[in-house]
Amino acid sequence: MLWIKSFHIIMMVSWFAGLFYLPRIFVNHAQFSDGPVHERLSMMEGKLYRFVTPIMWLTLFTGLWLVWLEWDFLYDETWFWLKMAIVALLIGYHLYCGRLVRMFAAGENTRSHVFYRWFNEVPVLALMGAVIMVVIRPF
Repeated sequence: MLWIKSFHIIMMVSWFAGLFYLPRIFVNHAQFSDGPVHERLSMMEGKLYRFVTPIMWLTLFTGLWLVWLEWDFLYDETWFWLKMAIVALLIGYHLYCGRLVRMFAAGENTRSHVFYRWFNEVPVLALMGAVIMVVIRPF
């Protein structure tokens, strides 16, 4: 089980690295709507999203494997269900990032770099919440 947990943590850290960096590219991309900078940022966004998406699936797979191994203990723990809610929000955030990648590539972005600066903070807050739920287990 420790091997699975280790792999889960490694995949989760890698996924979050992508979730931290991709919206940061959006911040820069929102300032350049055409030309070579737009093309370069679109390419970077697409490649990063395609790289991080399988890592998300590996994070989810190893996490579900851990849940399956510990289900008798976890099913009635409030902290666990709050963490699962955070994970669900992160999946939605990840998928929305994919939509934004496609919008930027098509030149259809309508939001300012200020929006993306705030949008960039969502995974930070989610990470804080998930770690607190797992380590401190306040509920």
